[in-house]
Amino acid sequence: MNVKLPSPLVFDCHDNRDASRSTVGYGHQTCSRRCSNGLRPIFFHSPVTPRRLWATTKLYLLPFMPYPTFSGYIYVPLALTLLPSPSILCSFDGRTQGRDEDLFWSFDVSASVSRRSELGSGFNWESWRQQGGWYNFLKDKVSDIANAGVTHVWLPPPSHSVGVQGYMPGRLYDLGASKYGNQDELKALIGAFHDKGVKCVADIVINHRCGDKQDGRGIWCIFEGGTDDARLDWVLRRHRQPRHRRGLRGGPDIDHLNTQVQRELTDWLNWLKTDIGFDGWRLDFAKGYSSSIAKIYVEQTQPNFVVAEIWSSLAYGNDGKPAYDQNGNRQQLVDWVQQVGGPATAFDFTTKGILQAAVEGELWRMRDPQGKAPGMMGWWPEKAVTFVDNHDTGSTQRMWPFPSDKVIQGYAYILTHPGVPSIFYDHMFDWGLKEAITQLAEIRTRNGIHSGSALNILASDADLYMAMIDGKILTKLGSRDDVGNLVPSNFHVVASGNDYCVWEKR
Repeated sequence: MNVKLPSPLVFDCHDNRDASRSTVGYGHQTCSRRCSNGLRPIFFHSPVTPRRLWATTKLYLLPFMPYPTFSGYIYVPLALTLLPSPSILCSFDGRTQGRDEDLFWSFDVSASVSRRSELGSGFNWESWRQQGGWYNFLKDKVSDIANAGVTHVWLPPPSHSVGVQGYMPGRLYDLGASKYGNQDELKALIGAFHDKGVKCVADIVINHRCGDKQDGRGIWCIFEGGTDDARLDWVLRRHRQPRHRRGLRGGPDIDHLNTQVQRELTDWLNWLKTDIGFDGWRLDFAKGYSSSIAKIYVEQTQPNFVVAEIWSSLAYGNDGKPAYDQNGNRQQLVDWVQQVGGPATAFDFTTKGILQAAVEGELWRMRDPQGKAPGMMGWWPEKAVTFVDNHDTGSTQRMWPFPSDKVIQGYAYILTHPGVPSIFYDHMFDWGLKEAITQLAEIRTRNGIHSGSALNILASDADLYMAMIDGKILTKLGSRDDVGNLVPSNFHVVASGNDYCVWEKR
């Protein structure tokens, strides 16, 4: 809604439940500037009523008062008008409709919420091999992970699995059969992270499931939940050739439209929270079931954090290189997050793909035609989990690895930019990058950089990328040393290395 006000107060009147209206990406207008208070102005063209405003803001402040606009009245919670204006107002120039002198004001309700989150990957593809158990081994790394600013640590699938890594699950309640350790060891690890203020995210694999026993036909279609009762004890009545993930066989897709399935999986997820201590979910292969199904599980389990693996390939040109326009891919990520709602986020595969191509002498890729970051981060940074590699793309699988000699450049980017950055275990502990990564994370924390921080891209050439974040830090990638007058005199270097540098405001 575009609104002209006689005095500076108006709301982003976005109703998230209106799935027919795209609210991020092409379906809205967003000012490229932010105020000093970090609020991002957004305009929506939709009718405003007390009900819509109530559903949108969730501030639950009464009474509502009518506020005059050029097109009628909007209804604003009276209590909000009493707040100090610096905490709620955001003004900017250049957004006009009709007459040139029009000035618009906007308040993004979600922007007032703290968004300092950082994800740490707590395993790799070979962690199951660890002598003495991975859970026990990782306990010695808890302090290092917490010191790197990590707020949430992503742990491997906890249940019994036909595949040793945990991604072919069977008896979901049976945590003692995991190759990573037993249930008590897992709870002790989670407790150690909680003691450091770090929340734990379980890797949830519910696209498919492996049978525990064969029937009289020799088909693995009898599923057991891993308890003494009938929870998650299923029988596959009709056998058909299932779709398989990454070439693996033996795990038929789960029928999430079945209400018993929904109820029992929800109970299992809530058990992981209440009995084991998990705080959130990483949804493995989330493309395997609809966003409406994911929404059910998220709403019924109320996790603190949710991130989805929606791995989509980039669009490529005739030269075999990533196309400059990746809007289709980032729109897919945005759509999923919007449809699931709540705490849902998604791994920003679009940013990863573009960034790992850009650091190979093509840094011009790091600014889209609107001057924004080119991945999901450019459209909805608060919901974009940025990463360099994980157990699939890197580790021993190397399905889509970041250039190994430029990994620290990747971290210089994601740890200083908007979005929710994710640190891969291997890079932190096996590649000798712990000190450099921790230094970058400390810069992020010290300057209050968060998922919704303001990004101003100053240069994006083949050999030079420079950006100012929140007016507090400058980040440079690329081989060019001469950056002209892009660095203000009151900034000084606080981190540097091969083809990257970070300055901080004095």
